[in-house]
Amino acid sequence: MQAYTYLLINFLTVIICFIASFDKRIKFKRFFGIFLLSSTIVAIPFILWDIWFTRMGIWWFDTQYTLGIIIAGLPLEEWLFFYFIPFSCVFTYFCLDKFFNFSWAESLNNIIVFMSFILLVVTGLLYYERTYTLVTILITIATLFYLHFIAKSEWIGQASLTYLILMPGFFAVNGVLTGSVIESPVVNYNPNEFLGIRMFTIPVEDAVYGYSQFLLNIYFFYLLKKSLTKEGNLL
Repeated sequence: MQAYTYLLINFLTVIICFIASFDKRIKFKRFFGIFLLSSTIVAIPFILWDIWFTRMGIWWFDTQYTLGIIIAGLPLEEWLFFYFIPFSCVFTYFCLDKFFNFSWAESLNNIIVFMSFILLVVTGLLYYERTYTLVTILITIATLFYLHFIAKSEWIGQASLTYLILMPGFFAVNGVLTGSVIESPVVNYNPNEFLGIRMFTIPVEDAVYGYSQFLLNIYFFYLLKKSLTKEGNLL
C-alpha cells in the first residue's frame, strides 16, 4: 500500500473537483479539453525545471512511495501532479468566479505586485546562492511582471485571494509530500539549496512556486477559453 502513497495523494486532490465538474450548475466538463491544453502549456517548463533540479540533486523522490515508473528521472506520479493539482485549483477559481463577486479584489492588484516585487528582489539578493530560492524568485517575478505589465491582467488580486483560500489544501498535499504525517518525505530537499524556512515540513519556496504555477494556469486557461469559445472573460 505504501507504493500507492503519492498516487493516492493525487487522486484525493482531484476526485471531488472532478465529480463536481459534471454538476449542471457548474458545467466545467465543457472545458476539459481547454484545461488539458492550458495545463500542458504551463506544465512543460515546470516539468523541465523539475527534471533539471532532480538531476542536480536539489530535490529527489523516495520511490518507496511511488509505483516505481520513472520517466525522464521523475516518478509517474510527479507528472500527474502537474495536471491533477492545477485541475483542482483552476476548478476552484472557476467556481468562485462564477458564484461570487470578487471584483473588489482588483483594487489590490498594484499593491500585491509591488509588495511581491520588493520581497522577492530583497530575498533574491540576500540568498542568490540558494538555487531553489533564486530560481523560484526569478520565475515568480517574471510571471507577475508579464501578467501585470504586459498582459494587463485585472484578476491578480482575485487570483491571490483564491490562492489563500486554497492554502488548507496546499498544506494538506504538500504536508504529506514533505513528511508531515508519514514516516519520511516523498520529496526531499538539499538543505544547501533553499532558505531552510519551513511551514511545518514545507519549504516556504514551495508556496511561492505554487503561486506562480497557479497564476499561469489561470491565465492560460482563460486565454484559451476566450479564444476557443464564445465565453470567457477576465482577460
